[in-house]
Amino acid sequence: MSTIDNERLKQVAFLVIIVLLGALLFSELYTFFPGFLGAVTFYILGRNYMFRLVEERKWPKPLAAAMIMVLSFLIILLPVGTLINMMTAKIKYAVTHSTELLANAQSVISKLEQSSGIKIISPERLQKGQEYLTSILPGFLGTAFNTLTIIAILYFILYFMLINARKMEESLYEYIPLKDENVIKLGKEVRNMVISNAVGIPLIAIMQGAVALAGYYIFGVPSPWFWFVITCFMAMVPVVGAAAAFIPISLYMFTEDTWRGVGLLIYGLVVIGSSDNVFRLMVNKKIGDVHPMITIFGVLVGVSLFGFIGLIFGPLLISLFILLLEIYSNEYFTKKREVKIVKTSNDKRKMVETKKKED
Repeated sequence: MSTIDNERLKQVAFLVIIVLLGALLFSELYTFFPGFLGAVTFYILGRNYMFRLVEERKWPKPLAAAMIMVLSFLIILLPVGTLINMMTAKIKYAVTHSTELLANAQSVISKLEQSSGIKIISPERLQKGQEYLTSILPGFLGTAFNTLTIIAILYFILYFMLINARKMEESLYEYIPLKDENVIKLGKEVRNMVISNAVGIPLIAIMQGAVALAGYYIFGVPSPWFWFVITCFMAMVPVVGAAAAFIPISLYMFTEDTWRGVGLLIYGLVVIGSSDNVFRLMVNKKIGDVHPMITIFGVLVGVSLFGFIGLIFGPLLISLFILLLEIYSNEYFTKKREVKIVKTSNDKRKMVETKKKED
């Protein structure tokens, strides 16, 4: 008994040391965590192509990894970076011309109040909103350097993950303390979650933004591509969605041209709003579904932890947490239920045999 207790004590002490050391490393490397998540995401999206290039086409591993990294940059990061740069330019303009924009906003609100007869917002509240935006926008612009750092770390980690893909996956399979069936399930579910969150959510947002862009051109919205970017970003935010983009511009258009403003608002509510459900149904059939509650709370958690990039990684973390709970239940509680069922069946069998002997 003392030997068993000593072994368990050693095991617990060893686990405590591992947890404490892991917590220390995580706290010090927390700023690099989004880069690690990005590397894992890009690895899952590109691993099959890596194996195909190396094992079927006999490419050298460094060349195959470099090819996948370049393609991921051109297909994913470059378009996203262009959109962010476009929005950043507008934000810089808003910061430097905040007083002029505030006067224009007050003029638009006055016209809306005169035409509708409803008090929308007081000048004092509008002034406070302008001060709040002026205080947070420079911080938003300051995240550009952090984004470049995250991208550099992402590709640094991704290169070594691709080079050592087979060895890394075999090691994970060997050292993850779960049953083989749960390790396989974990790998499949993580892949499905990454594709659903990292590909499905942005893809639906871009498709909805394209529908909105067509409407912006039809009704003569100024700077339609800027509003396309805003619509794409807002479409990834649950609850409010693309309406947070097309409703304000519709109200502005209403002050310039009543019919164009009304037409854009109707187009937004009917066409842009319904396109989200259509595109979500199409994408979910091909990629996989993400529960709306996971998206809502994932965005709230992700943006708080990682900033803008948390729109993608927040839902992914919540999905992973739910998956780990499911695997934990399957790993431990299922075993107990199986033992209980076996014991119950054995007891019944013994009772039957005993009754037969007595008869």
